[in-house]
Amino acid sequence: MKQQSWIVMSLVFALIIAVFAIINVETVEVDFLFMTTNAPLILVILLSVLMGALLIVGFSFSKIYQLQREVKALKNEKSEYEQASLTKEEAVQNKTEVNKEKFEVDEQEKNE
Repeated sequence: MKQQSWIVMSLVFALIIAVFAIINVETVEVDFLFMTTNAPLILVILLSVLMGALLIVGFSFSKIYQLQREVKALKNEKSEYEQASLTKEEAVQNKTEVNKEKFEVDEQEKNE
């Protein structure tokens, strides 16, 4: 449901931008740092939106990559803890078995 509402909101936002861009078709002067040019306002608006979207996607992918690395590190840490836990359980189990054997030997000695 959350994904569907996200798609609908994105489409509505894109439609608003498209209508805004279509309304503004006159030519404007665009001043870059090193030159000045004339361009239709619709292109300026659409290129600005596209550059903003590309920046957002770039930052999003870098964050996703960072989180994936963190998840991988945490999974490795978890497996190390599980291995350490299994080692402790084995030690406890071995100690319990040794104690059982000693108890059985003591019982046999008492019975003799």
